[in-house]
Amino acid sequence: MSPYGSLVRVGGRVNRSRRSVVAVFAFRTAPLVAAGLLLTACGKKGGGPMMFPPAEVAIVTVQPATVPEAFEFPGQVEAYRRVEVRSRVEGIILERPFAEGAMVQQGELLYRLDKVRYEAAWRSAQARYENARQTLARLEPLVAQHAVAQQEVDNVRSEAQAAQAAMDAARKDLDDTDVKAEIEGRVGRTNMEVGGRVTGPADLLTTIDRLDPVYVTFEPSSQQLFQWREVPAWRTLVEPGSALVVQVVLPDGSVLPRTGRLDFVAPALDAATGTQEFRAVFQNGDRMLMPGQFVRVRLVGFAREGALAVPQRAVQTGLGRQFVYVVGSGDTVLSRDVQTGPWAGDRWIIERGLVPGDRVIVDGIQKVTPGRTVKPVPLGDSAATATARPPAQGAARPRTGAPR
Repeated sequence: MSPYGSLVRVGGRVNRSRRSVVAVFAFRTAPLVAAGLLLTACGKKGGGPMMFPPAEVAIVTVQPATVPEAFEFPGQVEAYRRVEVRSRVEGIILERPFAEGAMVQQGELLYRLDKVRYEAAWRSAQARYENARQTLARLEPLVAQHAVAQQEVDNVRSEAQAAQAAMDAARKDLDDTDVKAEIEGRVGRTNMEVGGRVTGPADLLTTIDRLDPVYVTFEPSSQQLFQWREVPAWRTLVEPGSALVVQVVLPDGSVLPRTGRLDFVAPALDAATGTQEFRAVFQNGDRMLMPGQFVRVRLVGFAREGALAVPQRAVQTGLGRQFVYVVGSGDTVLSRDVQTGPWAGDRWIIERGLVPGDRVIVDGIQKVTPGRTVKPVPLGDSAATATARPPAQGAARPRTGAPR
């Protein structure tokens, strides 16, 4: 049988049975009609069009607060003390017992020079002094007997004193043929080897750096100094001996596990760079800081009163601007351009663009667009925080320059 019902030949033509065709059409379209009615019933509420429920987002309500603020500058490590090793006397180097780059103790022998000439000079001065001393011992008793003139005794006494001074100088020259370390520290590279001739103090033999403690210097700009001086509490922090905490960020991004203290501020600006030299002292028993090393210096202890701050991940960047999403009246999403300041821990200080009471979206940003209605939930209470992306490791960035 045809799927369209029975066929009837009328007047030589074949016609479909109207009743059969209607029955087949109703059988085939019934499921579609039922599905459409079901969707319409589910999508309507009170006769309106189908609506998706508002997306849940986590928000923070911005309120003024005291926010810690850190400043960061490039710095360089310097030896606590550097001594240039030179010889007072001239001579041939006979021995160099130290190893370059090794730690040496105060008084340790570094170079031994030829002693022959200085030993001879010392013995000659010693003999001259003994002769003058003995002559003075013979003449002094004769003064009371008027056997010699007092002037003659005074001349001999002066000669004895001069001979003693010459003997002491000769002994000093002899001792100086052994060039020793004046301080404890790391000895540098030698500039002269065994067999070389030292001509005197003009020849630099090597250097010794004291590495515990060490200095770390940095140079804030004049604009930064002006900002510090505008706040009375900050002005006292940048004075030597203050409670300011100085941290060092190593080249690998890690923070030195100990802090330093500010011990010197240059009395004037450098006219060439417009900066002022600051210096902090750090203990360095593990030798993690080496002279000449470049580091980042972080100053901790500043606090900004009445600041507005939001979590770092709430601030979006695009098309050369920074913005946040704010929940406005009627729980409608708005886009708000902001001007950011420094980072304070895991928060970003907002200089301009927000006012107290603004509800800023932190988590669930990927589900919102401006003009859409959302379901705001305080941060920490929403399901979005369970899958929120944590801030990147080491993302907290202190201010590195002048205020925006």
